[in-house]
Amino acid sequence: MTRILVFSGSIRSGSFNGKLAALAATELARLDADVTHISLGDYPLPIYDGDLESASGPPENALKLKRLFCAHQGIFIAGPEYNAGITPLLKNTIDWVSRVRETGEPPLAAYRNRVFALGSASPGGYGGMRSQIATRQSLELGCGAHMIPETCAVSAAHQAFDEAGNLKDERSRALLIASCKSLVEKAKAYT
Repeated sequence: MTRILVFSGSIRSGSFNGKLAALAATELARLDADVTHISLGDYPLPIYDGDLESASGPPENALKLKRLFCAHQGIFIAGPEYNAGITPLLKNTIDWVSRVRETGEPPLAAYRNRVFALGSASPGGYGGMRSQIATRQSLELGCGAHMIPETCAVSAAHQAFDEAGNLKDERSRALLIASCKSLVEKAKAYT
């Protein structure tokens, strides 16, 4: 069975991207994926610092996250937009995980040989697309990750979810489903 990891680049209470990640986890499970849905809040990390890394190595939570990444063939990230870019939490997570290298592993083992999908939700009209561009650059160009082209960007996120946490807009729902389908299909190649 294809294993997919899902998380949000926001840990704020009531986060729109937390809601989007939960919907993605549900949709991926419907597609018969073995889904692990986590919160980055359960894996706190210090701000990346090369001197800290040199003195004591990567933090334990970076190692745990790296092992979680490696245990899954696909990863879905729902990332909000901060100042037209990636959230500090998500960028810091990507950076720390990229630094973990266990004995005998090639560099960037957590990002190679697995497939990534991006979603975003934002109150603005772009729906977080600018954060997806920055995240894609970091993952694909910086870390060598395989990115699927299908994405889901939910604009006017403050009005996009109903009381049950579902997307009201059919177009947004269709984009999320298409992204999840593509992620599962492409991740099967890595099982």
